[in-house]
Amino acid sequence: MRPELLKGHLDALLLAVLEPGPQHGYAVIEALRDSSGGALDLPTGTVYPALHRLERAGLIASDWQTVGGRRRRAYHLTPAGQAALGEQRAVWDHFSTAVTAVLGGRAWPTTA
Repeated sequence: MRPELLKGHLDALLLAVLEPGPQHGYAVIEALRDSSGGALDLPTGTVYPALHRLERAGLIASDWQTVGGRRRRAYHLTPAGQAALGEQRAVWDHFSTAVTAVLGGRAWPTTA
């Protein structure tokens, strides 16, 4: 997948991957890859800076855990992150419906 297609959507994807519970950075990368059938195989140089940015924004928090004798930073959603994910899902639903209507030659859904 071309990186420019992710622009503006990476934050929502990372928040969604963290929704089930805390994960360390590499597990986040694996979850993105696995849940997208391999389409979102992002490098650490893309994911870690985004995680740090989301943490600075207060949407995720982290703490150190020891896993298999190794210290790893585990990230989890904050209440603000959960709210932001809900908002971003609504924006995505609206955007994807509009793009599908245009590219698929379908009429925009009418509201009742």
